[in-house]
Amino acid sequence: MSKKNALYAQSGGVTAVINASACGVIETARKHKDKIGTVFAGRNGIIGALSEDLIDTSKESDADIAALRATPSGAFGSARYKLKGLEDNDREYERLIAVFKAHDIGYFFYNGGGDSADTCYKVSQLSQTLGYPVQAIHVPKTIDNDLPLTDCCPGFGSVAKYIAISTLEASLDVRSMAKTSTQIFVLEVMGRHAGWIAAAAGLLAEQDIPVVILFPEIPFDQDKFLAKVGANVKKFGYCTVVVSEGVRLPDGKFLAEQGTKDAFGHVHLGGAAPVIANLINAAHGFKFHWAVANYLQRAARHLASKTDVRHAYDLGRAAVQLALKGRNSVMPTIERVSDAPYKYKIGVADLKDVANVEKFMPKNFISRDGFGITEACRRYLTPLIQGEDYPPYVNGLPQYVTLKNASVKKKLPPFAI
Repeated sequence: MSKKNALYAQSGGVTAVINASACGVIETARKHKDKIGTVFAGRNGIIGALSEDLIDTSKESDADIAALRATPSGAFGSARYKLKGLEDNDREYERLIAVFKAHDIGYFFYNGGGDSADTCYKVSQLSQTLGYPVQAIHVPKTIDNDLPLTDCCPGFGSVAKYIAISTLEASLDVRSMAKTSTQIFVLEVMGRHAGWIAAAAGLLAEQDIPVVILFPEIPFDQDKFLAKVGANVKKFGYCTVVVSEGVRLPDGKFLAEQGTKDAFGHVHLGGAAPVIANLINAAHGFKFHWAVANYLQRAARHLASKTDVRHAYDLGRAAVQLALKGRNSVMPTIERVSDAPYKYKIGVADLKDVANVEKFMPKNFISRDGFGITEACRRYLTPLIQGEDYPPYVNGLPQYVTLKNASVKKKLPPFAI
């Protein structure tokens, strides 16, 4: 049987380390040229696969592929595009298989979160139904850290490190000015349903920084919250609030709901920080500033966690190794062996158990008052933000790689998306 080509695609919101996973996939495949032919990449993720807009990664030098490990964002482009169920949209899945056939693709590595795990699973099912076998391997990625069956998700550790450090530095700034100026700083972070990112700010408690965290898992209690903030200002002279974008009111409505939805059907969020800041001001009269971490938190490769970079690369490499062993419809995972010293090994999970399942903050990770983290959470988070893995710098700026991204000649008729 002749060797097959591979397709790699990036999905959803990108991270500081998703390209490290791409590096792991491509470098490992290049070491097995006897079994894997060319590694193609979908330009702009699954959109490129559907439109047959493929990139030939064999045109990239080994040095440029290696440089992906230190480059943020999505080197091949990503997309927020969710394929519907097989029963509702077999047209798009059949198109994917047609593209695979046309380019002799037998391996599909899909790098993303829960929605991409679902797509990957459906592709593996349909390929068997249509009689064209494709080994579909999901490469985990999400800053939200909400994929099940893995200790953590690549992208999260670096965001957690960025938020913890940014919260610390901003809090020191507020502390310096609180006597005559700002007494409240509110930072809004990502996290629609799970408060993992916001939890990172809880690591500052050891430095006696007054931080109040608002988790999506805890219904927002306005009176209790305002009392907590007031007590902190009375004791410390200032208070920092870290609010997850997904914080909900007691009736279940998002505090920052805008009334619109994205391509996945998720409600657009944004604006929790000013809502919280103005609530505090109205109740206490404290001067405030607020900020939204937004793309900064997930793009900050200059401050990436070394542990996170290792995770991302190792899981990309493991995905190829699983494919070479004949595995299909699976996802490589991180299995924690110990907290201190931190050790982990690579495991594997079936995609049918991963797709469309979210992992939330355990109750024993959130403090009893609902505004902080426990020692158990601190033990979990601390190893994930450890170590620095700085990119190369030139003239004071990080030197990130931009690939050639040479197009592959199309063989099929155009496809309307």
